[in-house]
This record gives sequence, C-alpha cells and structure tokens, in this order.
Amino acid sequence: MEDWVIWLVLAVVLGVAEIFTLTTALGLLGGAALVTALAALLGLPVPLQLIVFAGALGAGVAVVRPIAKRHLMPPPPSQQFGVQALIGKTAYVTSEVTGRDGRIRIGGEEWSARAYDETLVIPAGAAVDVMEIEGATALVYPRE
Repeated sequence: MEDWVIWLVLAVVLGVAEIFTLTTALGLLGGAALVTALAALLGLPVPLQLIVFAGALGAGVAVVRPIAKRHLMPPPPSQQFGVQALIGKTAYVTSEVTGRDGRIRIGGEEWSARAYDETLVIPAGAAVDVMEIEGATALVYPRE
C-alpha cells in the first residue's frame, strides 16, 4: 500500500474520532495527517513525511491555541453582564439590612439583601457595596 493512502486513511480515522470526542487534539492530528498525505502523494520519502507531519501539527497548534485560549478566558469586568455585573457596585439601603433580610436599591432596581457579615445591622439610607449575589438576594457590606 502506498504511503499517501496510509496517511489518508489515518486522517479519516482521526477525523471521525474527533467528531465523536470533540477534543480538538484528534482533529489537529487528522489535519496534519491529511497535509502529510498530500506530501506523500508528491513523492516525499518517509523521513520527510514525518517532518511535514510534525510541522503541520505544530502549525495547527499555533493557530488553534490562541483561538481556544480567547474563548476559555472569562470576560473582563467591563464586559460582565447579568447579576455578575452587580458585584462591586454601590447600593443604597431602602429597608434595614440584617443577616436575615432587608432591601436595597442597585442602579434603580430594588433587591432583597442580607448583610455579608451576619452580625451587622445596616440602617436605611446607608451606602453599601454588593459583595456577592445568591439567587435573587444581594449580600452587602457597609461602605465606611
């Protein structure tokens, strides 16, 4: 059997395995095998085919890694949205906040709240920092 056929079969097998595993690694190996099949079809000897395979795999990793890294990193604080964007904001107490209950106003919305430190009692009108969000309840700490 000719070398290019072996590389082509290997590329197809790795490509099918990638479809079932979604690991990206097998896809990179399959792509490198496909490039090597083309090199073998041109008549390169086996040692050069292995060099082409390693080079194609290295190029694939160099291209895919930055893309994957960009997608895996959490968004910067300026791009956070939803309740995560409320953490660190200043709020104002509308109804006394204790370790059990209370109400605050965050940016025009009223939220249920609890004191981050359960021993604190925060009076109405006080400014607080949102430390955490648990469900629909903000955990707050007084600004001093």
